[in-house]
Amino acid sequence: MARRVSTQRMALNTAVAWVIGLLIFFPILWTILTSFKTEAQAIADPPIFLGFNWTFENYIEVQERSNYFRHFVNSVVISVGSTLLGLVIAVPAAWAMAFVPGKRTKDVLMWMLSTKMLPPVGVLVPIYLMFRTLGLLDTKLGLVIVLTLINLPIIIWMLYTYFREIPGEILEAARMDGATLRGEVVHVLLPMAVPGMASTVLLNIILAWNEAFWTLNLTAAKAAPLTAFIASYSSPEGLFYAKLSAASTMAIAPILIMGWFSQKQLVRGLTFGAVK
Repeated sequence: MARRVSTQRMALNTAVAWVIGLLIFFPILWTILTSFKTEAQAIADPPIFLGFNWTFENYIEVQERSNYFRHFVNSVVISVGSTLLGLVIAVPAAWAMAFVPGKRTKDVLMWMLSTKMLPPVGVLVPIYLMFRTLGLLDTKLGLVIVLTLINLPIIIWMLYTYFREIPGEILEAARMDGATLRGEVVHVLLPMAVPGMASTVLLNIILAWNEAFWTLNLTAAKAAPLTAFIASYSSPEGLFYAKLSAASTMAIAPILIMGWFSQKQLVRGLTFGAVK
């Protein structure tokens, strides 16, 4: 029987959750507020929280100076493309590790996860030289490839976790009914793993959207996503906080909206996995 929680305890838990949530969201809120200030108000000491004259001049100047839509399209192509390519590679790998495990399966999984601990700067030079030789610098294809490789361990680990929760007897029954390997995966396994795959897709789109190190080092102008769009407002003359905040708000708005509308699916997939 579940333990009964008192009203006072529920109120305390709710208050603590709200405080933690506001602390986490405060930097985003401050960025949004700063984007509506003048440069003088943005660097005022003490800081001005709400008592300022709201203005849209920063958004107008950012829009006139930069092609936001082009950077936005680049971000969409790169994040969605790298996630879909990662799924194409990760689904067979996760299926093999979940349903046909070998002696070294856990070792391979741990090795893949350990690659996330490698500092990106440690492999920047060889990757840069390879991309220069192959003509992939400042191309969306190059960024799709490198972001796929970066996030592939996470995709495989998440799918492996969800696939492990699917009873193997269901797949055996499909094989007994004459299903091919492709039919088993496409028509039986993937439909049952939709919640887990949805959370995997959402999480990796967010990771690819927010990736700054590789996008800043492997692009210049043609394939520059929104992370490069933000960085362009940090100049040798100094930081223009109001314009930088406006550019940041425009860059994070799409992913915030997507996260808000998909939060239930994301939490469901991360919490319960594929099948319970």
